[in-house]
Amino acid sequence: VSRHERRISQIEQLNQMPVYPTEKIIWDENIVPTEYYSGEGCLALPKLNLQFLTLHDYLLRNFNLFRLESTYEIRQDIEDVVWRMKPWQSEYGGVVFGGWARMAQTITSFSIVEVAKPNIGESWPARVRADVTINLNVQDHIKHEWEGLRKHDVCFLITVRPMLLYGTRFDRRQPFLDQTGLVYVRGCEVQGMLDEKGRVIEEGPEPKPKLRGDTRTFRVWLDPNQYQQDMTSSIQNGTEDPYETFNVIMRRKPKENNFKAVLETIRHLMNTECVVPDWLHDIILGYGDPGSAHYSKMPNQISTLDFNDTFLSLDHLRSCFPGCTIKVIEENPELQVPPFRIKFPISSTKDKGKKRKADEEEKDNEEDKTLIVEPYVAPNRGPYPYNQPKRNTIQFTPTQIEAIRAGMQPGLTMVVGPPGTGKTDVAVQIISNLYHNFPEQRTLIVTHSNQALNQLFEKIMALDIDERHLLRLGHGEEELETEKDFSRYGRVNYVLARRLELLREVGRLQESLDVPGDVSYTCETAGHFYLYQVISRWEQYMSKVKPKQGKKVEVEAVAAHFPFHKYFSNAPQPVFKGRSYEEDMDIAEGCYRHIKKIFTQLEEFRAFELLRSGLDRSKYLLVKEAKIIAMTCTHAALKRHDLVELGFKYDNILMEEAAQILEIETFIPLLLQNPEDGFSRLKRWIMIGDHHQLPPVIKNMAFQKYSNMEQSLFTRFVRLGVPTVDLDAQGRARASLCNLYNWRYKHLGNLPHVQELPEFQVPNPGLTFDFQLINVEDFNGVGESEPNPYFYQ
Repeated sequence: VSRHERRISQIEQLNQMPVYPTEKIIWDENIVPTEYYSGEGCLALPKLNLQFLTLHDYLLRNFNLFRLESTYEIRQDIEDVVWRMKPWQSEYGGVVFGGWARMAQTITSFSIVEVAKPNIGESWPARVRADVTINLNVQDHIKHEWEGLRKHDVCFLITVRPMLLYGTRFDRRQPFLDQTGLVYVRGCEVQGMLDEKGRVIEEGPEPKPKLRGDTRTFRVWLDPNQYQQDMTSSIQNGTEDPYETFNVIMRRKPKENNFKAVLETIRHLMNTECVVPDWLHDIILGYGDPGSAHYSKMPNQISTLDFNDTFLSLDHLRSCFPGCTIKVIEENPELQVPPFRIKFPISSTKDKGKKRKADEEEKDNEEDKTLIVEPYVAPNRGPYPYNQPKRNTIQFTPTQIEAIRAGMQPGLTMVVGPPGTGKTDVAVQIISNLYHNFPEQRTLIVTHSNQALNQLFEKIMALDIDERHLLRLGHGEEELETEKDFSRYGRVNYVLARRLELLREVGRLQESLDVPGDVSYTCETAGHFYLYQVISRWEQYMSKVKPKQGKKVEVEAVAAHFPFHKYFSNAPQPVFKGRSYEEDMDIAEGCYRHIKKIFTQLEEFRAFELLRSGLDRSKYLLVKEAKIIAMTCTHAALKRHDLVELGFKYDNILMEEAAQILEIETFIPLLLQNPEDGFSRLKRWIMIGDHHQLPPVIKNMAFQKYSNMEQSLFTRFVRLGVPTVDLDAQGRARASLCNLYNWRYKHLGNLPHVQELPEFQVPNPGLTFDFQLINVEDFNGVGESEPNPYFYQ
């Protein structure tokens, strides 16, 4: 009969599978190969190569590999911790621990507190919660680490029943399970620590309560699938209930502990209709023309782009487009100054007759190279010195400009950046240009590490981007080296402080206009004040100073009729220069823009008066206010579910260090939003990285080499032949050092300052040559030691 019964489909099987590994899988050599893989023989593992059958196949292979690789890392962690704890059998048959471990504690009590009813159509409970009590009689910094366990951190509950008597020596070369007597391993996810009244302490901007004593209790979620399997087996087969036996709880470093979130995200993606933009679909699976998503082949190419402050001068612009004819609309050389708008020729590839095509191609080739450059004057922003926009000061090379141009056009842009070629500067300029060209679009920045995100943010701060539009998600903002806090709660506080500042300005404006009443009380009253008092005065003023037919207006009239003199009395005086009518009108309009901006910002902040809780305000920031949102790929995987639920939306993705991110962790950020009408709204995907530098870290050799898991998506695209922009001028190392590695890249040259600046010409103190190997004699008679695998000293 079993041959004819309906087999469970792959997806149902996945949904019923426990996410955490148990002791049966962790130490099974057939499932998780040992670290020593010789390279010979065949393993029962999926492989990641260049092409995949469908998105489902792609996700399934990544799911299986990611699960096994994380299981292998968990095995290493558990073995290390339990060896350190030295579990021995006591005289009375119980367990004594002869050692201690920073990442583990003995459990004083464990109890299941809730088993919720199953959801409809499922056979496992909706959730299972338990309380774990431990005694933190340890040094303060370790105690802080335990108390710092956040919501969604994963811990492991372990049962050991050692057979070795007290004081027996452990031999790490012998099998682990027999010596330590490890019986069960179960995963759990922290919900939070309990306060003295037994309630979970929620995360948020409020300070944490101080708890007395050393006993701490954590509320944890257990895996419902696993719980149901364990209960079924104990009822049907009479096996013991593992949940009554746990005696050790182990935590892991948060950086390496995101496996559960990634696996659940992949599983969730396999259960939904996962919509990748049409222009990316075939490239991700590895089919079709690898260059089909390059901007030159996209149907919605944009012809006129505003390069804002990218170019420092017209000569810089000319040098960046060699081989192109440059037409400047402005004749007067004094006005040929940045910012520039550039109109690029876009070839229309409609089907023409053969003969006609050949004739037209000759004409096209001449037209193709003409760029029309229009210098324009940015509108005056106001009379105060801080109104002046911050400017880019970097002289980009022609290749960097090509990368920036590609990043501003819709499509897929891949930038290969050797060390010291200004990858981050290019990234930041692309972000700034997108922000100014498409103010209604939102850009998501994803990097591999928090450190890279911090460097990126420090450079974004130096450009002309309003900081109310910046937001940083994740836990790395603690290390950001700016006084400003870009995390969610930091931004909420910024908005609230900014609101008060602006309302004070409104109060000052009200006094200067002698308007009675209290209009600077809320954003709403300020809005009415603007509508009835400010706009009317401005319109009246404009009617007086706008030239009527054929009549000229005197220069003095501009200043004489200006209604806001008293308000701008704290700006650098005189506000009006009185040299020409045009200049003074420009200043007057700048002043009005300054006032108008106060009220538009207050209008945006009005929602914060209606939303009272910090959580609601931070959600509003994320979904509505922020235009540039940054996170690490780990955070994207951790929070995908929450982001999609909130209705998070974005149009552009920029990935830094893309060649160091695992294939699947690069893929997840493409899908952090719900499709609109079955289509993804993603317009640009910019990846910046260097596939000749370090690949993603995979600890197990079998997965790394046999399954090719260390190939990032970036590397795979390069191997498939997706067009890349290769940055070709480095400014970090001396030319002689650069020669050590520049054979790896196409035409990698040096920027002029590497040859000219004095610090590149003087020798390094203590070294005869630019670079040399140093022989170290046998130190302390130890010989060569290997503190970490493959790290010799």
